[in-house]
Amino acid sequence: MTLALKNVVLPLDRFTLTVDLEISRGVTVLFGPSGAGKTSLLDIVAGLRQPASAWIQLGQQLLTDTARGLRVPPRRRGIGYLPQDLALFPHRSVRGNLLYGYRVGGDDRFQLAPIVELLELQPLLQRRAVDLSGGEKQRVALGRALLSSPRLLLLDEPLASLDLPLKARILPYLSRIRDEFDLPTLYVTHDRYETLAIAERMVVMVNGRVAQTGTVEEVFSRPQSLAVAGILTVETILPGRIENRGEDLVTVRVGVGAGLGEVLLSAVDSGLPKGAQEVHVCIRAEDVILMRGPDAPSSARNHLTATVTGVTREGPRVRIDLDCGVRLAALLTRQACEELGLEMGTQVVALIKAPNVHLIPR
Repeated sequence: MTLALKNVVLPLDRFTLTVDLEISRGVTVLFGPSGAGKTSLLDIVAGLRQPASAWIQLGQQLLTDTARGLRVPPRRRGIGYLPQDLALFPHRSVRGNLLYGYRVGGDDRFQLAPIVELLELQPLLQRRAVDLSGGEKQRVALGRALLSSPRLLLLDEPLASLDLPLKARILPYLSRIRDEFDLPTLYVTHDRYETLAIAERMVVMVNGRVAQTGTVEEVFSRPQSLAVAGILTVETILPGRIENRGEDLVTVRVGVGAGLGEVLLSAVDSGLPKGAQEVHVCIRAEDVILMRGPDAPSSARNHLTATVTGVTREGPRVRIDLDCGVRLAALLTRQACEELGLEMGTQVVALIKAPNVHLIPR
């Protein structure tokens, strides 16, 4: 089942949403800051907003063709939609909420008993939605969306209102839905943790436009623009200048014009334009390896002597800020941080493999 969007245009307050996109199986995350147009795009796909122009097809069914005046009503689109506010009926029972919109005689996978079992809802069936916890409400809303026998699932920031422990408890349910139903799913978020945990592909949106698409690993590892790198919260972004080019590697002087020190790094030449000299150097914190003591042999081409200037807990991991002539950040597990004895002023060696030094022309 493929969802094809062509010439989707919707004027909004700050910009005009303009999208051409195609998604198929698995979970595709629409990633970007608040106000980028992600929810508006879901509303258009669901038939809840009328675009200025659009051609939208799901499988073999044409849903919207503004040129011909065609617009299939939301209830006939075969789409399960989980909005940000969940839209549960507060004084109905869980069973009553689940059965709202239930399609009798639909796909055997989308019957009440298997959905209740999958989402572990049996103990909740007689309770009122108003009496549920946040995580329980999320599971009920997911169950209701699935019981409509959807051909496409739209999830609009389904975990945004939950704290990290609750997110960790709900994500396995989302993974089961992904694995068991094989539904094409558009999942809106600006949370990196959720994206890495649930999605195969991602679409980065900036001001109503698609800035980059690809697998999650491709997009996070190789942002195509400074705007995308910033949205993905790449921790180290520094100005640089190409010094030398080899067959596969380039040497880049980092920190040029930043008012800091300068260091030389090796990077893979991954399609930089001919003659490009000025670049942005992007390094993800999880790609920086730290060692104590003498510089040991390593396959990493870049070995930088550094001083720890900051230690900050970020959920289950710890961000280590470093001064190695330029500012650099590393992300470690708490156990690794404790084993290395890292604190302010600790001397370390930062190791970075050349493929993990990503260059964007500027």
